[in-house]
Amino acid sequence: MTKQSTLSATYIKYRSKLMGAISSIVSMDDIEDIVQEAFIKSYEAELKQEIRYARTYMLRTVKNLALNHVSSAANTRHQAMDDMDTLPHELVGHTLEKHVESKERFINFCRATDTLSPEVKRVFLLKKVYGMKQKEIAELVGLSESTVEKHVAKGLLHCSQYLATLNDEGDEQISSISANHDTK
Repeated sequence: MTKQSTLSATYIKYRSKLMGAISSIVSMDDIEDIVQEAFIKSYEAELKQEIRYARTYMLRTVKNLALNHVSSAANTRHQAMDDMDTLPHELVGHTLEKHVESKERFINFCRATDTLSPEVKRVFLLKKVYGMKQKEIAELVGLSESTVEKHVAKGLLHCSQYLATLNDEGDEQISSISANHDTK
């Protein structure tokens, strides 16, 4: 069994337990989204390092996400209106290079989503670009919430693989250019 399928199997098996673990922390409306986000974060972490205990990792991730959700909601409510007048330096001081990199990442993301099937693409974009909740998407497109969740996971997996392939190709091109430059 591959790492991704092991992680997916663990997620499917313990999904209800993950939901139960945060039911006392966040509202019922946010539980599914947080649990799904925990799967996504776990998947992204698995791409970078081996996760030996997937269930424990997902449980810890889902609890941290729930606590962050509650904390950010509290901070948003208490933020003074005066703080909204000034923009952080990071938003104002973008260099041309960062701007170009950002556009390039966006174009690559668009290309990745173009490789998805129309139904998966629609659900994936509604979730990741428009920030809709699974329940809202299910009602809008006439699918079950479970199917919406599977489409989002499938879209994330496919897009991650597509972008990883682009990164690998870019690294190979840089290595080739560097090697050619070193021989001159």
